Amino acid sequence: MGTQVRYKKSNLPEKPCRQCGRPMAWRARWKRNWDEVKYCSERCRRESRRATS
Repeated sequence: MGTQVRYKKSNLPEKPCRQCGRPMAWRARWKRNWDEVKYCSERCRRESRRATS
């Protein structure tokens, strides 16, 4: 397997959503841009845009 990192469900990294504060667990689809993920959902992303304007 080389240098690939394997995650178990009990050992996934988490971080809070910037809009609602809910914890977000790492997802395979976020593998490449986990550091750039800020919101748990499309709704939170839209709400944050609405709040700033």
